[in-house]
Amino acid sequence: MIRLVLAFAVLTIPAMAHAQDRRPSHCIALADANPALEYIQLASFGAPLGDNTVRINYVDHSTFVIETQGGLTAATDFTGFVGSAAVIPDVVTMNNAHDTHFTAFPDPAIPHVLQGWAQGGVAADHHLDLGEMLVRNVPTDTRGYYGDDIRKDGNSIFVFEVAGLCVGHLGHLHHEPDAAQYAALGRLDVVMAPVDGGRTLDLPSMIRVLQRLRSSVVIPMHWFDGSSLERFLAGISGDFAVERLDTNYLEVSLRSLPSRPTVLVLNPAYLRAPQ
Repeated sequence: MIRLVLAFAVLTIPAMAHAQDRRPSHCIALADANPALEYIQLASFGAPLGDNTVRINYVDHSTFVIETQGGLTAATDFTGFVGSAAVIPDVVTMNNAHDTHFTAFPDPAIPHVLQGWAQGGVAADHHLDLGEMLVRNVPTDTRGYYGDDIRKDGNSIFVFEVAGLCVGHLGHLHHEPDAAQYAALGRLDVVMAPVDGGRTLDLPSMIRVLQRLRSSVVIPMHWFDGSSLERFLAGISGDFAVERLDTNYLEVSLRSLPSRPTVLVLNPAYLRAPQ
């Protein structure tokens, strides 16, 4: 549940919000899409959302906060801080290839903390049904800390099924998924992809992954000073439309997905409470 502490007001969310049924997603079958680009809205974190619409806030590096119409929030690659808005996410996901993708001390008030790496030789296996949102993972291997070995199941691609959409976060992806992993992912309508080109996948490999996924919306992340972002955009622009947005968030629904696969560049910013 979102908890926003304001100086002069308290934002409350109806108690029935989390009891909403989840609209079935289209992770396996392609959904019909309206070609009109309606996903950009003049709104802010915590503002009400329309029916079957989600807001995706790009916070920093590879951290996003996903908001649902009913008030659920999920934070990806959670490091313990998302901004001055007093937010207790309902669920956080983490990967531990580097310390900028997790925290060892998550707030104990967070109901669900999902670690994406194997523990004791057992791969992470999450299938968390929150009613309005389902969160699952597909494990992938990573390079070792020194780049000379393999960490079996060291990363997870997390998939958020909400409002009929499948939203995927590739995490700290080091290898192209194999056929079984692609099948487990299914159709991703929206995907957050690391484009640093070095610490994760090299850019040609990442572009091949995105061409294979063929998601309607690709949000680049993990791009540091921006030079790798520009190389990524140049490399993918032949197959995907590219739009640069002067905002840190977008609102998206099945009806507003673009007809052509599109890369949407968001400007990361920490969350602030609604004014």
